[in-house]
Amino acid sequence: MSQDVVPLGKIDRAAYVRRGRWLEYFTIAYNSLEGLIAIAAGLMAGSIALVGFGFDSLIEVTSGATLLWRLNADGDEEGRERVEAISLRIVGTCFVVLAIYVSYDSIKSLLRREVPEESVVGIVLAAVSLVVMPLLVRAKRKVARGINSGALMADSKQTELCTYLSAILLAGLLLNALLGWWWADPVAALIMVPIIVKEGIEALRGETCCDEGACH
Repeated sequence: MSQDVVPLGKIDRAAYVRRGRWLEYFTIAYNSLEGLIAIAAGLMAGSIALVGFGFDSLIEVTSGATLLWRLNADGDEEGRERVEAISLRIVGTCFVVLAIYVSYDSIKSLLRREVPEESVVGIVLAAVSLVVMPLLVRAKRKVARGINSGALMADSKQTELCTYLSAILLAGLLLNALLGWWWADPVAALIMVPIIVKEGIEALRGETCCDEGACH
């Protein structure tokens, strides 16, 4: 084979990596805006679930930045596995930090009977995320399978988790707004915790669907 000819597999991988970078740029931009809006609206309304959702968005920004680093290092075949392992640990740590924060604030809110105000902004934000996040998850998983990246697959799980959190958040905000169930907000936040912890532990252990061959 001529030295000027690039193997087809490398061309395909490069295309996947470029697409992965654009997905992570979008993740960082979207979640930065979403996180700032959610935290501001949550603090104004006294909504723990909404503030927790905002922090999750900012944690996903960290995850996205980590994956950009991972994708930029993809051309280095020797260092790829090392960066992959470090990226998985960073993503896993993000999950654990979020679980601790949500647990603490939710329990505190329940014990103090802190009643959140209605948040129309939060309801709209959660509804929009329910549409955007599933599309982003599917696109990330396609790239993760294309380059066999456990770190990117874990990042897609983080994005998928954001979809679940959006649904739980929306339910909690609507129950509080329509029925006055103040406890629905912190309870909704607590429901998030087992999901977050599970994904965090799996990422820290390096256990992703890629280990089972799903990324091939």
